[in-house]
Amino acid sequence: MTDAETFNVVFVGGGNVMFGSDEGPWNHSLRFERKLGERLRVVAVIDPNIARTSATIQKKLDPSSGVAHAYASTKVYKSFAEFCEQGLEPPRVFVIGSPPMFRGSTQPGRNIEKEIIEKYHGSKNIAIFVEKPVTTGPQEDIEDAYRVSRLITESRVLCSVGYMLRYLKAVRFMKEILETNNLHVMNTIARYACAYQSIAKLDWWDKSKSAGPIIEQGTHFCDLSRYFGGDVDIPSVRAHTVEWNDTPGRLSRQTIDESLIPPERRIPRVTSAHWRYKSGAVGSLTHVVALQGKTYACEFEIFADGYYLKLVNPYVAPRLYLRTPLEDEEQVFDFADDDPFYTEVDAFIDVVEGKATQDAISSTYEDGVKTYELTWAIRLASEESRA
Repeated sequence: MTDAETFNVVFVGGGNVMFGSDEGPWNHSLRFERKLGERLRVVAVIDPNIARTSATIQKKLDPSSGVAHAYASTKVYKSFAEFCEQGLEPPRVFVIGSPPMFRGSTQPGRNIEKEIIEKYHGSKNIAIFVEKPVTTGPQEDIEDAYRVSRLITESRVLCSVGYMLRYLKAVRFMKEILETNNLHVMNTIARYACAYQSIAKLDWWDKSKSAGPIIEQGTHFCDLSRYFGGDVDIPSVRAHTVEWNDTPGRLSRQTIDESLIPPERRIPRVTSAHWRYKSGAVGSLTHVVALQGKTYACEFEIFADGYYLKLVNPYVAPRLYLRTPLEDEEQVFDFADDDPFYTEVDAFIDVVEGKATQDAISSTYEDGVKTYELTWAIRLASEESRA
């Protein structure tokens, strides 16, 4: 295979999001390997944890992995600046899967998108794939995230954000039903209950590090709500919580020692929020830290004139319940063997290579920032209601 036929990629971040773990299906490298096959060349992985990242690459180089060709020349760098010092040709794609507190800003140390654009824009077209949420930081950083969004738009850099639920076959079918029947969404209802017993990362339970469960975890359902309901009237957001020290919020099977976290930084157990969309529709989200074991419980509902759509278990085995004006009984549709992580990468690469229009990318960077703004609005509203 000639150099012209290969597809060069740089991974920013060498952790679980990029290379997978036991916690879930997140593994961007796997999807890029599947999409690009023999053409994939991972030029570099940028991560300050050189030892861990190098060990991961060694596993990829094992002949039994089937992807050794993609990592034969991979180098590990501790920073983007160190990578740039090598004077390498710009890759076709940067995949940004570093922790969100280190991206989505114009501030040094958190401005990887800005650094990439300033380094390479003009010399060669490059594209960026960013994991969700686009950033995490203080609430006042939302405007900074919008500055990054404007920079990406003005530089005409192709960018996709990893809100993979938009790429579910079930979600696309729901969109088709609404558009075909010229329906206006009246109400969205999102419910997300996590299995807290399986969440063993202390930082996740610390609002100062994870930004809280709505921003870190509920963001997918906030985004799905926006995908169907449209832009949110942010001042309309209201929310209430059950806190860790409320009687209903006392958990019996945590696998972390929450006493290590100052009380004011501990996450709420329930967040119940509602808002108005700019279209006039209304939406709501309930996020619950209550289930034990490993299995989550997630549902998303839409009401429109004569129609009711309910998506159940979207992460594992999506099932859609549909009621129409013609049928009082709900129809049931199952979508087995669906991998939205692959679908989003598949669409992104096709746009990069000119095989599809930009409409194939369902989540733009601006969309990602708007979802981030909604998650912060919910957190702030819940804290204000407690005060």
